[in-house]
Amino acid sequence: QVRLVESGGGLVQPGGSLRLSCKATGINFKLYSMDWYRQAPGKQREWVATISHGSNDNYADSVKGRFAISRDNIRRTVSLQMNSLKPEDTAVYFCGTNYSSRPFWGQGTQVTVSS
Repeated sequence: QVRLVESGGGLVQPGGSLRLSCKATGINFKLYSMDWYRQAPGKQREWVATISHGSNDNYADSVKGRFAISRDNIRRTVSLQMNSLKPEDTAVYFCGTNYSSRPFWGQGTQVTVSS
């Protein structure tokens, strides 16, 4: 069974940094692209970043240059390093993947950027 568990969220001041992690079990992790999405209160879930099985990365324009996605295939973990955080980055952050043509998500981790 596919399971994704995020960690690392919290409260941070504007301009600060956080590092999110997502541990995957139940899949041959190294074969799959991994995504980070986020959902702010009252808004739809939006894509943040993707890292391919070959470690090619892509970012939403809103986070480009501030966020960095990485993966550790041995630990089966995908991470999101978030720098220069802004209040508008406040959201629940989810990691996800597509497995057997189905999307799978973790439970999410809250990131709050506020002074």
